[in-house]
Amino acid sequence: MALIRTQRKEWCKLMKNNTRSLVLIALFTALTVVGTMIKIPLPTGAFVHLGNAILLLSVLFLGFWKGSLAAGLGFAIFDLMNGYAAEAPYFILESLIVGAVAYSLFSLFNKKPQKVWQILVIAVGTGIAKLIMTQIKNTVVQLIVGMSLGPAFLTAATRLPATLVNVILTALIVSFVYFPLKKATRRMFEQRHIGE
Repeated sequence: MALIRTQRKEWCKLMKNNTRSLVLIALFTALTVVGTMIKIPLPTGAFVHLGNAILLLSVLFLGFWKGSLAAGLGFAIFDLMNGYAAEAPYFILESLIVGAVAYSLFSLFNKKPQKVWQILVIAVGTGIAKLIMTQIKNTVVQLIVGMSLGPAFLTAATRLPATLVNVILTALIVSFVYFPLKKATRRMFEQRHIGE
């Protein structure tokens, strides 16, 4: 009888953790969609948005797989809703690659950064990965439309300023909000455990 109770408690705990994970993935997916919708158009036709900041925060709070999945789904949903359906699969892939870089840098600090400069290191490294992925994507697009490699690379580079602005904005936002959000979520989960 005691064995059955123990197994039932373990099963309930597992289900509670799975439910919490699913809810958090859905939350960060929705936040990514909304963050990407909050956009400032640039003269180049590109736009600055908050989606990349949500990507980084989702990886920092949910881990690599869940965080990257949440952000990738959020970017894909945004693309599907706004006429960029052909780009949706790419942004899922990009979220996984950029998320892997973010999580690797997060792991350098034992997944417990204590200082703002550590968050900035993570954000800058993640931003460099985003810039590289954007350059590769835009170069490939130019190659597909018929340009040779040199001109395709240079044409793609003209779109990097918008991504650079996004990277800087992401670094600033995440460095300001990470520690207050971490404190608030820790307090929220501690209160839930006390009330259970």
